[in-house]
Amino acid sequence: MRELFPTLAAKDWEANAHDHQKPPKSDWTTWLILGGRGAGKTRAGAEWVRALVAARANDELAQPAIALVAETYADAREVMIEGQSGICAVATDIDRPVYEASRRRLVWPTGAVAYAFSAEDPDGIRGYQFDAAWSDELCKWRYPEETWSNLQLALRLGPRPRQIATTTPRPMALIKRLMAAETTHVTRASTYDNRAHLSEAFFTEIAALYEGTALGRQELLGELVEDIAGALWTWTLIEAARINAAPSLDRVVVAVDPPTTSGPDADECGIIVAGVAYCGDMHTAFILADWSAAGLTPRQWAEKAVTAYHEFSADRVVVEVNQGGDMAKTVIAQIDPLVPVRGVYATRGKRLRAEPVAALYEQGRVRHVGAFPQLEDQMTSYIGSGKSPDRLDALVWALTDLMLKKPAPKPGVRRMN
Repeated sequence: MRELFPTLAAKDWEANAHDHQKPPKSDWTTWLILGGRGAGKTRAGAEWVRALVAARANDELAQPAIALVAETYADAREVMIEGQSGICAVATDIDRPVYEASRRRLVWPTGAVAYAFSAEDPDGIRGYQFDAAWSDELCKWRYPEETWSNLQLALRLGPRPRQIATTTPRPMALIKRLMAAETTHVTRASTYDNRAHLSEAFFTEIAALYEGTALGRQELLGELVEDIAGALWTWTLIEAARINAAPSLDRVVVAVDPPTTSGPDADECGIIVAGVAYCGDMHTAFILADWSAAGLTPRQWAEKAVTAYHEFSADRVVVEVNQGGDMAKTVIAQIDPLVPVRGVYATRGKRLRAEPVAALYEQGRVRHVGAFPQLEDQMTSYIGSGKSPDRLDALVWALTDLMLKKPAPKPGVRRMN
């Protein structure tokens, strides 16, 4: 481990940390850091955990139990624990903890312990108890409300349980509630605050594309951007559509918006799984999964689509065929010839196709089963111009097929998903 983390552990953190990375001096229970990409949020979280353990190093009876909650178990390990700015990176050789992968926990030489959890598995926190927690990228969590609630119920050890939450902000209900709480101290930071420790090429080639845009204010400046003028969806509309589980479904489709390019530099391939059920007196659609990915060959995205088809027991795959014609259907047939495929051809502009789908949300006829941050970012930021929103395109195709293409199916009982 000495060769892996030679420089970070040697730094004098107190002398070099930015103000937004230092714990507030005011009285607080939750320290919420809202920052842009690369603002140093992860380092602040890791250093707070290190300081907490160090403060109790000489008290054998008060070694802290800490919860580490990330979007996924992999993120907890690869970012919070073993990342370049993670807990192991900021530790010295003497106090560096050991990660026990089989138990998903960090153990310090002093006896302190931290357990890793995933927001995809909210119930995984049940049964544990802690006196401190670090939650990373709350706004990317699949089940934010349920995960956060379970975490709060587990913070019940010691005289004063405390927690730090680090995230690039999105205007979701949980974030707004935390910001308004009297026991929360909010710290803000932009990407530019940490410019000295980031590649200059990032600012000249990447950040420059988003400067002056609403997405740039969110992702670079760390601002809470409510709504974008001209966008078909608002965050209020998205939040109102969110639920934790879908009912029995009558039909399920996998919608694919293939990229026009192929290989490592290929554009994103939109892959959205959605279903429909008769709820009350109307049919309601449910967004079940977002399997979109970039850098795929035609065979790779076809394999993902077919895997989703089987995993969600879908009725068919809906794929846009504007660019590749029958190629899209052919490549799916090569993976599994028994998968029913419906090719759809775009004869109108993206915004015109999306408007009837947005109307379904306004009518309360679409639900998101959990959170889909990248998809929802496209939905709330697309105004009809700019880069093609591949995830949004796939969503439009899925809901058009389920709710708009033809009369909705008669209600019936279908397997649970």
